[in-house]
Amino acid sequence: MKMYRQGDVLFKEVKAFPRAGSITKVRTNGHILEGEVTGHIHQVAEANLEDCELMEIGNGLFMNVSAEGGVSIIHPDHHTLELPTGRYEIVRQREYSPEEIRNVQD
Repeated sequence: MKMYRQGDVLFKEVKAFPRAGSITKVRTNGHILEGEVTGHIHQVAEANLEDCELMEIGNGLFMNVSAEGGVSIIHPDHHTLELPTGRYEIVRQREYSPEEIRNVQD
C-alpha cells in the first residue's frame, strides 16, 4: 500500500472501502480537510472535481480517484500533491500530549 502526505493530511491507499459503515455523506465541492489554525483547505483542484469522489463512511473519510492520470490536491501552504488513480483513506495526523491525543494543527 502506498501513502502520500500533504502537511498534516495522509492519503493511505486501500484495496476496498469499508463495508462496516454506511456512506453518510458524499462531498462534491472538493474540500477534503480544513486547517484548524490557518483555516486553509486541503482540496481537490477544480479541474479534477469530476474525477474524484469524497465519502464519509462510518467515522472515516475516503476518496475514490477515477481519473486516468490522477488528481491534484492543493493547499496554499504546501506543494501540490499529485495523487494517482485509486482508493484512499484520508487521515489527519495526530500527536500525543500528556493531556490528550489530538489532531496536529496545520
